[in-house]
Amino acid sequence: MTVSFNHTIVYATDKRRSAEFLAKVLGLPQPQPMWSFMTVSLDHGVALDFATADRPISPQHYAFLVSEEDFDGIFARIQAEGVSYWADPARYRPQQINHNDGGRGVYFADPDGHFLEAITRPYGSGSA
Repeated sequence: MTVSFNHTIVYATDKRRSAEFLAKVLGLPQPQPMWSFMTVSLDHGVALDFATADRPISPQHYAFLVSEEDFDGIFARIQAEGVSYWADPARYRPQQINHNDGGRGVYFADPDGHFLEAITRPYGSGSA
């Protein structure tokens, strides 16, 4: 049996703003409207479908595995946009990145407080 992740819905106070933020920071194509969503397409047919919420947002965590080269661009865009970032999920190490598993990682928040993460190595794949 093969199981692949296809999509999830990300609730936002403004679906267009949040989808455009993510696409810009990650260096992805512009989000596309699909039904009532704004869709950000990722590799392997995975999509994040942004929907405007009619109730308070409960922040979630989304982690993205990226290449070293892509990390350079993502990190540069985070800094250029003046977005706060951290090396850790507890937010104890502000304005730093981590080198977990021999790679690099950074945490940052989207406009609704969803905690986003870009990493270059999967957890458990290398040295601590």
